[in-house]
Amino acid sequence: MNTRSAWSARPIASPTNATLLFLLGCAIAAVTLIFTTVDPWLDKAGILVGGLDVHVYRDGASRILHDQPLYTEPTLRGLLYTYTPFSAIVFLPTNLIPWQYLSPIWLTLNLAVLFSCIMTSWRLLGYRFTGRLAAGSALLALTCTFIEPVRTTLFYGQINIVLMLLVLWDFSRRDRSRLRGIGIGIAAGIKLVPLYFVVQLLASRQWRSAGTAALTFVASVVLTWFVLPADSSTYWTTTFFQSERIAPDTHPANQSLRGVLAHLTHGPAPLWLWLLVALPVLAAGLFVATALHRHGERLLSVTLAGLTACAVSPFSWGHHWVWFVPLLVYLVHRAQMNPRWWIAAAALYLSIGGWTYHWSETWVSVGVFLLPPWWPAAPLLMNAYVIAYLAVLGSAALMVRRLARSAAE
Repeated sequence: MNTRSAWSARPIASPTNATLLFLLGCAIAAVTLIFTTVDPWLDKAGILVGGLDVHVYRDGASRILHDQPLYTEPTLRGLLYTYTPFSAIVFLPTNLIPWQYLSPIWLTLNLAVLFSCIMTSWRLLGYRFTGRLAAGSALLALTCTFIEPVRTTLFYGQINIVLMLLVLWDFSRRDRSRLRGIGIGIAAGIKLVPLYFVVQLLASRQWRSAGTAALTFVASVVLTWFVLPADSSTYWTTTFFQSERIAPDTHPANQSLRGVLAHLTHGPAPLWLWLLVALPVLAAGLFVATALHRHGERLLSVTLAGLTACAVSPFSWGHHWVWFVPLLVYLVHRAQMNPRWWIAAAALYLSIGGWTYHWSETWVSVGVFLLPPWWPAAPLLMNAYVIAYLAVLGSAALMVRRLARSAAE
């Protein structure tokens, strides 16, 4: 059974007045930045004219409806479908939405899911659901719209926030709940990276949850194979091994350890070198997250696991790092008890903000890792998310050490 964290004072029933007022200012600033740093109607960059990825999802689902191959031919704008065959089945309802309405509907849905992720994060911290908590969550959700992982997810119409909610929902349930693990299994069935949480559950000796997650994932593969045998065979025997379908390792937006190695060596990272770096980080992430869970720090544990999955993945786009959102919730929670935590929250927010660079009137890049390469700090900023992760991992390790000492006293 998990012990109560010695660092966690009694959970605050709802955000304080000072916190709500501060979050209101942050929300106003974030929304202002979104609409002023980039013209919201600018093609290929404006927040109100995105939705490319959700239309790719729709196109993939349309292909299986019309008995067309899913992986051997490009989809919208020449992009290749990279998700599992199961995901195409999940995306079938998008074909019920008229083409021109899909992007705004998906954007609205993502905002609602973002709010739900933040509310679920508070639940993991032990907060009671109240109107004040909902108001604070709405303001924090608006504040998070400017950070690059969220802004890019909203712009492209990505599914990262939905997958995060499925995982958070699992971890917010009682350890002995029979439903615990289903969300992770479904998320992994759509996009393989959430399989990492099965490993995390095993490391934490949460056998039933790990088994439920694994069986749910296997069921998604087996059932889809019966429905889409040709596409399933192509994906699991060929497409699964073609990492180049995503992008080159050296792409600045590859915010993973393998991306860091590629950025530093200016070429594809050798497999042996990546494993030499990634495996120790994987082990450290598992150990620290497991220790945090054991000491009752449930939100920080699952958040660190999500960040670790991004770091050790062969390729992680900036928008994969939506796990910074529950981390910000955690920092706000701490800041209500110790104002010094606001410094950590501000530092994190500034380092992952959707800061832009206008290369021309029509070409805008979003995110510090996409700032011009001739800037003095560019080689460092190109690996911003991995640096932030390592700082979080180190800080969490120190926390575990202090928690262990407190428990021994």
